[in-house]
This record gives sequence, C-alpha cells and structure tokens, in this order.
Amino acid sequence: MNKLLIILLISCSFCQFIQAQEENEAEITSETDSLKTTLRENGVVMQDSLFKKKKVLNPLAPSKAAFYSAAIPGLGQIYNKRYWKVPIVWGAIGGSIYAYTWNNDNYQRFRTAFKRRQAGFTDDEFFGEGPTPILDQDILENQQERFQEDRDLWLVVSIALYALNIVDANVDAHLKQFNIDDDLSFDFEPYLDLNPITNDPNYGMALTIKF
Repeated sequence: MNKLLIILLISCSFCQFIQAQEENEAEITSETDSLKTTLRENGVVMQDSLFKKKKVLNPLAPSKAAFYSAAIPGLGQIYNKRYWKVPIVWGAIGGSIYAYTWNNDNYQRFRTAFKRRQAGFTDDEFFGEGPTPILDQDILENQQERFQEDRDLWLVVSIALYALNIVDANVDAHLKQFNIDDDLSFDFEPYLDLNPITNDPNYGMALTIKF
C-alpha cells in the first residue's frame, strides 16, 4: 500500500511538472500578417488588418514524451494528452509483471523442494505426511523447468511492452505535429478576373486548400 501511494505521488509530481512546463513554453504564438488595403470611400481612409494564429512545432516533444514514458510508463501518453491509452499501458505492463512474479514464486517453490529432496530431506511442502510423497522428484524437476520457462517468457514480454510504451509515446508525439493548424479544409469558390489588356471579365472556379 505504501509503495502504491509513493508511485501515485511521484506520478502527480511529474504531471504538475509537465503542466507547468507546457504553460511556460510558447506553443502557440501570434504572427501578425498585416495586409493593409487602403480604401478611399468618400474621402475616408480605411485599413484592413489580417491576423493569423500559427502553431509552433516543438522539436523536443517526441524526446520528452519518450523520456517520461521511460521514467514512468504511461506518463508520455499523458504528456501527449492521449489519456485513453494510460489504462491500456498500465494494464498490459502490470499484467505481465504479475504473471512474471507468479511464475517466479512457483519456480522458487518447486526449486526449493527439488533441492531439498536431492539432499535427502522429506520435509518439503510437496512430500506430505505419509511415507509416499505427493509429488516425486521427477515431477518436481519438470514443474521447476516449466515455471522457469514461463517466468523467462513473461520477463521478455514485460520488457517488450515497456519498450513499446516508449515507442508509442515518441511516435505519437511526432504524428501530433503533422497537422499543426486547426483550419484544415478545402473549398470551391467562384472568382472574377479582368483581363488587363481588353478589360474583359474572366469567370472561373478556384479550389482553396488550407493546411
């Protein structure tokens, strides 16, 4: 229980650190693109300014996300604001660690009993109270080897899931920076243009794509 509280406190501290860092970083800057059009209507000069907002790429975001996931699995997903992935990461890694621990405990039980049986003792948990053991020495050896193989397999799975958690956070942070503008659309608009020589009107359709 104490270990769980310590982990939760560390996670909260990291989340607060990330939030403070995000507030200090200039993620979104205002770039003023002044398009000054001088119109004269009834002797009045009018000016029209066009202001654009542009998102700035953070080249350190992928490395930060990978570092946070390496420190605490799932923290990189929180940094990327992919909160729905956090229970999946914790469930997958936690389940694999539990399976590794369970197989390792059983491996140690059968290994201890097998070593004592080889030494000539009959006081292990699998011998029983009668003269005939519940599990003989060959079965103890087979069970020991089986749990050892399963333990090693779950160790590899745990490491692979931990690495996948880091890769997912890094790749996700990269992909988030592809669409850097909320206004991603295309539109058809009619246009009218005048020929500068003949002054004849030219009609057409314009395809506008906004990235």
